[in-house]
Amino acid sequence: MRRFPFLAVLAFSAAILPAQTPGATSAPTVTAEDPSKLSFMQYDPPSTLRVSEHPVPRAKFPFVDVHSHQFDLDEAQVREIVAEMDRLNMGVMVNLSGRGFVRTIGPDGTERYGPKSPQYLRDLIALTERVAPGRIVHFTNVDFSRVGAADWPAAAVAELEADVAAGARGLKIYKGLGMDTVDVAGQRIAVDDARLAPIWAACARLGVPVLIHTADPAPFWQPKDKNNERLYEMIEIPGRWRDPAENTPWEQLIAEQHHLFRANPKTTFINAHLGWLGNDLNRLGKLLDEAPNVMTEIGAVLAELGRQPRFAHDWLVKYQDRVMFGKDSWEPSEYPPYFRVLETADDYFPYYRRRHAFWKLYGLDLPDEVLRKLYYQNALRVVPRLDRSRFPS
Repeated sequence: MRRFPFLAVLAFSAAILPAQTPGATSAPTVTAEDPSKLSFMQYDPPSTLRVSEHPVPRAKFPFVDVHSHQFDLDEAQVREIVAEMDRLNMGVMVNLSGRGFVRTIGPDGTERYGPKSPQYLRDLIALTERVAPGRIVHFTNVDFSRVGAADWPAAAVAELEADVAAGARGLKIYKGLGMDTVDVAGQRIAVDDARLAPIWAACARLGVPVLIHTADPAPFWQPKDKNNERLYEMIEIPGRWRDPAENTPWEQLIAEQHHLFRANPKTTFINAHLGWLGNDLNRLGKLLDEAPNVMTEIGAVLAELGRQPRFAHDWLVKYQDRVMFGKDSWEPSEYPPYFRVLETADDYFPYYRRRHAFWKLYGLDLPDEVLRKLYYQNALRVVPRLDRSRFPS
């Protein structure tokens, strides 16, 4: 089974917590006589709660996953992915990494990542359309490394236009924009940098959406201490933490993104990961009220919805025309918890990745009308030229 490559799990400094991370060779032996040596990362007892359970291995309706990533596919891998999609009842997968990634080293020794050549995208589209027509569609990506060069706007727009003509269904913007991406002068490129305006205007003119990931969860900018809700994740993957003294503040990044949305009302934006506001749905709802050109999706933030089932249920009913299904990393075994949260009224069941949520989840029991929009109707409206025959009329 082909999996999306996760970051390696690393140990965190003992200065933060005396206990070692799981798997560390020097971890203390925990015995019944000495439970004090058990770290909070190891403490995860099975629940003694006995309630009705309704696992959902297959979505109730065919769905579009608008947030997936696939790299360097071959024919066998495409067939394997489509077989897994059929088991899950996934009608269409949107691969956001249509141009792949390439690593380069600048003249100053700085490491940069950018999209591969336009031919990479064309070859990928040709492969998936030959092996599984209409099942895997692709967004393209923009190379921001030459922002500031006099010829960059015209060249970038021309490349975008050519990619869409070749079959790209939208544009994906990675989280590096605003945080790490720099222009030709080595200066940070803000999310709402005016020099990028031709790109957003071109997407509006071409009728393709922009799925944009800005920042990361806000706790990654907060102190790594007992009050940080994502401490587990930053212990497991230390690189997730953003030192506030060295990084653009989270609120500034989010403000830049929201300004981008308001400044380009003719462009359709898909705000990835509930805009990292799954823990503050009132704020996200206000943004959607103010910016009718903005959609959102639930990739990698299921745990935020599943811990507030009553409010999230009512919120999704209210904003049923603005939210789409997304998962992010491709791991077929992790989809059923999404279906269970969305479709059932189950109580207190586990999420699949503890670093995202040390809490349990609850079902939202969404009505079929909302499920249909979340699973496929909104995506059919926003992403151009999807195969509608794979979905109920």
